[in-house]
Amino acid sequence: MRIKSRKKNDFVIRLGEKILYLKVRTYIMGVINRTPDSFSKDGLYLDDKEAIKRIESFKENGCDILDIGGESTRPGSLNVDEAEEIKRTIPFIRILKRKFDLPISIDTTRSKVAELALSEGACVVNDISGLKNDPEMAKVIARHNAAVILMHCKGEPKTMQENPAYKDLIKEIIKSLRESIKIALRAGIKENRIIVDPGIGFGKTLAHNLQILKNIDKFEVLNKPILIGVSRKSFIGNVLNLPVQERIFGTAASVAWAVSKGANIIRVHDVREMAQVAKLIDSIKKA
Repeated sequence: MRIKSRKKNDFVIRLGEKILYLKVRTYIMGVINRTPDSFSKDGLYLDDKEAIKRIESFKENGCDILDIGGESTRPGSLNVDEAEEIKRTIPFIRILKRKFDLPISIDTTRSKVAELALSEGACVVNDISGLKNDPEMAKVIARHNAAVILMHCKGEPKTMQENPAYKDLIKEIIKSLRESIKIALRAGIKENRIIVDPGIGFGKTLAHNLQILKNIDKFEVLNKPILIGVSRKSFIGNVLNLPVQERIFGTAASVAWAVSKGANIIRVHDVREMAQVAKLIDSIKKA
Protein backbone atom coordinates (compact mmCIF):
# COMPACT_ATOMS: atom_id res chain seq x y z
CA MET A 1 0.00 0.00 0.00
CA ARG A 2 1.34 3.41 -0.94
CA ILE A 3 1.35 5.90 1.91
CA LYS A 4 0.49 9.44 0.94
CA SER A 5 3.13 11.92 2.06
CA ARG A 6 1.90 14.40 4.67
CA LYS A 7 2.07 18.00 3.57
CA LYS A 8 3.52 20.79 5.68
CA ASN A 9 0.07 22.23 6.41
CA ASP A 10 -0.78 19.12 8.42
CA PHE A 11 2.06 19.56 10.93
CA VAL A 12 1.29 20.16 14.59
CA ILE A 13 4.36 20.45 16.82
CA ARG A 14 4.26 20.44 20.62
CA LEU A 15 6.92 22.52 22.37
CA GLY A 16 6.45 22.04 26.08
CA GLU A 17 3.03 23.43 26.94
CA LYS A 18 2.71 25.24 23.62
CA ILE A 19 1.33 23.73 20.43
CA LEU A 20 2.40 25.12 17.05
CA TYR A 21 -0.29 24.78 14.41
CA LEU A 22 1.77 25.16 11.27
CA LYS A 23 -1.26 25.16 9.00
CA VAL A 24 -2.25 28.51 10.52
CA ARG A 25 0.92 30.57 10.05
CA THR A 26 4.70 30.76 10.05
CA TYR A 27 6.29 30.78 13.51
CA ILE A 28 9.10 33.08 14.64
CA MET A 29 12.15 31.99 16.63
CA GLY A 30 13.99 34.89 18.26
CA VAL A 31 17.75 34.61 18.78
CA ILE A 32 19.43 35.53 22.05
CA ASN A 33 23.22 35.14 21.83
CA ARG A 34 24.88 34.86 25.23
CA THR A 35 28.29 35.22 23.62
CA PRO A 36 30.89 38.01 23.32
CA ASP A 37 31.73 37.08 19.71
CA SER A 38 28.41 36.71 17.89
CA PHE A 39 28.71 37.25 14.12
CA SER A 40 25.51 39.31 14.20
CA LYS A 41 27.05 41.86 16.58
CA ASP A 42 24.16 41.48 19.01
CA GLY A 43 25.72 39.24 21.64
CA LEU A 44 24.39 40.05 25.10
CA TYR A 45 26.97 37.89 26.88
CA LEU A 46 26.16 38.00 30.62
CA ASP A 47 24.05 41.16 30.65
CA ASP A 48 20.79 39.71 31.99
CA LYS A 49 18.93 43.01 32.15
CA GLU A 50 19.57 43.88 28.52
CA ALA A 51 18.73 40.34 27.42
CA ILE A 52 15.44 40.38 29.31
CA LYS A 53 14.61 43.79 27.86
CA ARG A 54 15.17 42.42 24.37
CA ILE A 55 13.03 39.36 25.06
CA GLU A 56 10.20 41.57 26.33
CA SER A 57 10.38 43.38 22.99
CA PHE A 58 10.47 40.04 21.19
CA LYS A 59 7.32 38.87 22.93
CA GLU A 60 5.46 42.12 22.24
CA ASN A 61 6.33 41.89 18.56
CA GLY A 62 5.45 38.33 17.60
CA CYS A 63 8.14 35.98 18.90
CA ASP A 64 6.95 32.39 19.38
CA ILE A 65 10.15 30.61 20.50
CA LEU A 66 13.35 31.80 22.21
CA ASP A 67 16.65 30.30 21.08
CA ILE A 68 19.40 30.71 23.69
CA GLY A 69 23.00 30.06 22.73
CA GLY A 70 26.19 30.20 24.78
CA GLU A 71 28.72 29.29 22.10
CA SER A 72 29.26 31.15 18.84
CA THR A 73 29.00 28.98 15.74
CA ARG A 74 30.07 31.67 13.28
CA PRO A 75 32.59 30.58 10.62
CA GLY A 76 36.05 30.24 12.15
CA SER A 77 34.81 30.27 15.74
CA LEU A 78 36.52 28.13 18.37
CA ASN A 79 34.78 25.90 20.88
CA VAL A 80 34.27 27.33 24.35
CA ASP A 81 34.77 25.28 27.47
CA GLU A 82 31.67 23.33 28.49
CA ALA A 83 31.64 24.95 31.93
CA GLU A 84 31.67 28.39 30.31
CA GLU A 85 28.78 27.47 27.99
CA ILE A 86 26.80 26.30 31.02
CA LYS A 87 27.61 29.50 32.90
CA ARG A 88 26.36 31.61 29.99
CA THR A 89 23.06 29.81 29.49
CA ILE A 90 21.66 27.74 32.36
CA PRO A 91 21.20 30.43 35.06
CA PHE A 92 19.65 32.66 32.40
CA ILE A 93 17.19 29.97 31.31
CA ARG A 94 16.19 29.62 34.96
CA ILE A 95 15.36 33.35 34.99
CA LEU A 96 13.44 33.15 31.72
CA LYS A 97 11.18 30.38 32.97
CA ARG A 98 10.08 32.62 35.83
CA LYS A 99 9.45 35.67 33.65
CA PHE A 100 8.13 34.37 30.32
CA ASP A 101 5.81 31.68 29.00
CA LEU A 102 7.55 31.36 25.64
CA PRO A 103 9.02 27.96 24.67
CA ILE A 104 12.79 27.97 25.18
CA SER A 105 15.29 26.34 22.84
CA ILE A 106 18.88 25.67 23.85
CA ASP A 107 21.34 26.04 20.98
CA THR A 108 24.04 23.48 21.79
CA THR A 109 25.77 20.33 20.57
CA ARG A 110 26.63 19.09 24.06
CA SER A 111 24.38 16.63 25.87
CA LYS A 112 25.33 17.89 29.35
CA VAL A 113 24.34 21.45 28.44
CA ALA A 114 21.12 20.14 26.91
CA GLU A 115 20.39 18.03 30.00
CA LEU A 116 20.74 21.00 32.32
CA ALA A 117 18.76 23.31 30.05
CA LEU A 118 15.88 20.85 29.68
CA SER A 119 15.88 20.26 33.43
CA GLU A 120 15.48 24.03 33.94
CA GLY A 121 12.52 24.29 31.58
CA ALA A 122 13.80 24.45 28.02
CA CYS A 123 11.77 22.21 25.71
CA VAL A 124 13.76 22.28 22.46
CA VAL A 125 17.36 21.44 21.59
CA ASN A 126 18.75 23.21 18.52
CA ASP A 127 21.67 20.98 17.51
CA ILE A 128 23.73 22.27 14.57
CA SER A 129 25.38 18.85 14.26
CA GLY A 130 22.09 17.05 13.70
CA LEU A 131 22.75 14.78 16.74
CA LYS A 132 26.11 13.70 15.28
CA ASN A 133 28.46 15.52 17.65
CA ASP A 134 27.53 13.93 20.98
CA PRO A 135 26.30 10.31 21.07
CA GLU A 136 24.35 10.98 24.26
CA MET A 137 22.40 13.97 22.91
CA ALA A 138 19.50 12.06 21.34
CA LYS A 139 18.98 10.01 24.52
CA VAL A 140 18.86 13.16 26.64
CA ILE A 141 16.26 14.77 24.38
CA ALA A 142 14.14 11.62 24.31
CA ARG A 143 14.28 11.24 28.10
CA HIS A 144 12.90 14.75 28.53
CA ASN A 145 10.30 14.23 25.79
CA ALA A 146 11.68 17.40 24.20
CA ALA A 147 11.72 18.59 20.61
CA VAL A 148 14.83 18.78 18.45
CA ILE A 149 15.96 20.93 15.55
CA LEU A 150 18.22 18.84 13.34
CA MET A 151 20.51 21.06 11.32
CA HIS A 152 22.87 20.14 8.50
CA CYS A 153 26.45 21.33 8.91
CA LYS A 154 29.36 20.24 6.73
CA GLY A 155 32.33 20.05 9.09
CA GLU A 156 32.59 22.15 12.25
CA PRO A 157 32.41 25.93 12.69
CA LYS A 158 36.19 26.35 12.93
CA THR A 159 36.81 24.93 9.45
CA MET A 160 33.40 24.60 7.76
CA GLN A 161 33.95 27.49 5.33
CA GLU A 162 37.28 26.21 4.00
CA ASN A 163 36.24 25.34 0.44
CA PRO A 164 33.07 23.30 1.15
CA ALA A 165 32.18 21.14 -1.87
CA TYR A 166 29.24 18.96 -2.87
CA LYS A 167 28.50 16.73 -5.85
CA ASP A 168 24.75 17.26 -5.43
CA LEU A 169 24.04 19.85 -2.74
CA ILE A 170 20.33 19.30 -2.09
CA LYS A 171 20.50 15.49 -2.27
CA GLU A 172 23.47 15.38 0.10
CA ILE A 173 21.77 17.64 2.64
CA ILE A 174 18.59 15.56 2.46
CA LYS A 175 20.61 12.36 2.94
CA SER A 176 22.39 13.79 5.97
CA LEU A 177 19.14 15.02 7.52
CA ARG A 178 17.57 11.58 6.95
CA GLU A 179 20.45 10.10 8.95
CA SER A 180 19.84 12.60 11.75
CA ILE A 181 16.12 11.78 11.78
CA LYS A 182 16.97 8.07 12.11
CA ILE A 183 19.25 8.81 15.06
CA ALA A 184 16.44 10.77 16.71
CA LEU A 185 13.80 8.09 16.18
CA ARG A 186 16.06 5.24 17.31
CA ALA A 187 16.70 7.12 20.57
CA GLY A 188 12.96 7.52 21.17
CA ILE A 189 12.40 11.11 20.14
CA LYS A 190 8.82 11.37 18.94
CA GLU A 191 7.94 11.99 15.29
CA ASN A 192 6.05 15.16 16.17
CA ARG A 193 9.05 16.59 18.03
CA ILE A 194 11.42 16.72 15.05
CA ILE A 195 12.20 19.82 12.96
CA VAL A 196 14.80 20.03 10.18
CA ASP A 197 17.08 22.87 9.13
CA PRO A 198 19.23 22.71 5.95
CA GLY A 199 21.83 24.89 7.63
CA ILE A 200 22.29 28.00 5.50
CA GLY A 201 25.80 29.34 6.09
CA PHE A 202 27.14 26.19 7.72
CA GLY A 203 29.69 24.66 5.37
CA LYS A 204 28.21 26.35 2.30
CA THR A 205 29.41 28.88 -0.25
CA LEU A 206 27.38 31.82 -1.47
CA ALA A 207 26.16 29.72 -4.41
CA HIS A 208 25.20 26.86 -2.08
CA ASN A 209 23.17 29.16 0.17
CA LEU A 210 21.27 30.62 -2.76
CA GLN A 211 20.57 27.11 -4.10
CA ILE A 212 19.17 26.02 -0.74
CA LEU A 213 16.84 29.00 -0.64
CA LYS A 214 15.74 28.42 -4.21
CA ASN A 215 14.93 24.78 -3.41
CA ILE A 216 13.45 24.93 0.10
CA ASP A 217 10.35 23.08 -1.07
CA LYS A 218 12.49 20.04 -1.96
CA PHE A 219 13.14 19.45 1.74
CA GLU A 220 9.44 18.68 2.20
CA VAL A 221 10.34 15.12 1.11
CA LEU A 222 11.64 14.64 4.66
CA ASN A 223 8.07 15.01 5.93
CA LYS A 224 9.17 17.29 8.77
CA PRO A 225 8.63 20.98 9.56
CA ILE A 226 11.36 23.15 8.05
CA LEU A 227 13.24 25.83 9.97
CA ILE A 228 15.25 28.39 8.02
CA GLY A 229 17.89 30.72 9.47
CA VAL A 230 18.94 33.52 7.12
CA SER A 231 19.08 36.44 9.53
CA ARG A 232 21.94 38.87 8.78
CA LYS A 233 24.06 36.08 7.29
CA SER A 234 27.12 36.59 5.13
CA PHE A 235 25.47 35.49 1.88
CA ILE A 236 23.25 38.59 2.18
CA GLY A 237 26.31 40.75 2.75
CA ASN A 238 28.09 39.16 -0.21
CA VAL A 239 25.19 39.76 -2.59
CA LEU A 240 24.46 43.30 -1.42
CA ASN A 241 27.99 44.27 -0.34
CA LEU A 242 26.78 45.33 3.10
CA PRO A 243 28.07 44.89 6.68
CA VAL A 244 26.11 42.91 9.27
CA GLN A 245 24.35 45.96 10.72
CA GLU A 246 22.87 46.91 7.33
CA ARG A 247 21.40 43.57 6.25
CA ILE A 248 17.84 43.97 7.50
CA PHE A 249 16.32 44.48 4.04
CA GLY A 250 18.28 41.55 2.64
CA THR A 251 17.10 39.47 5.59
CA ALA A 252 13.50 40.55 4.96
CA ALA A 253 13.74 39.56 1.29
CA SER A 254 15.22 36.18 2.23
CA VAL A 255 12.57 35.57 4.89
CA ALA A 256 9.78 36.46 2.46
CA TRP A 257 11.18 34.04 -0.10
CA ALA A 258 11.67 31.26 2.48
CA VAL A 259 8.11 31.54 3.79
CA SER A 260 6.72 31.58 0.25
CA LYS A 261 8.70 28.42 -0.53
CA GLY A 262 7.46 26.45 2.46
CA ALA A 263 9.49 27.31 5.56
CA ASN A 264 7.48 26.72 8.75
CA ILE A 265 9.72 28.44 11.29
CA ILE A 266 12.04 31.41 10.75
CA ARG A 267 15.00 31.98 13.08
CA VAL A 268 15.75 35.72 13.29
CA HIS A 269 17.42 38.50 15.26
CA ASP A 270 14.99 41.23 14.19
CA VAL A 271 11.73 39.79 15.46
CA ARG A 272 9.44 42.79 14.96
CA GLU A 273 10.32 43.31 11.31
CA MET A 274 10.48 39.66 10.28
CA ALA A 275 7.24 38.76 12.05
CA GLN A 276 5.56 41.41 9.90
CA VAL A 277 7.18 40.01 6.74
CA ALA A 278 6.07 36.47 7.58
CA LYS A 279 2.53 37.58 8.43
CA LEU A 280 2.12 39.37 5.11
CA ILE A 281 3.47 36.45 3.07
CA ASP A 282 1.20 34.06 4.99
CA SER A 283 -1.76 36.30 4.12
CA ILE A 284 -0.82 36.37 0.44
CA LYS A 285 -0.52 32.59 0.38
CA LYS A 286 -3.97 32.19 1.91
CA ALA A 287 -5.66 34.67 -0.42
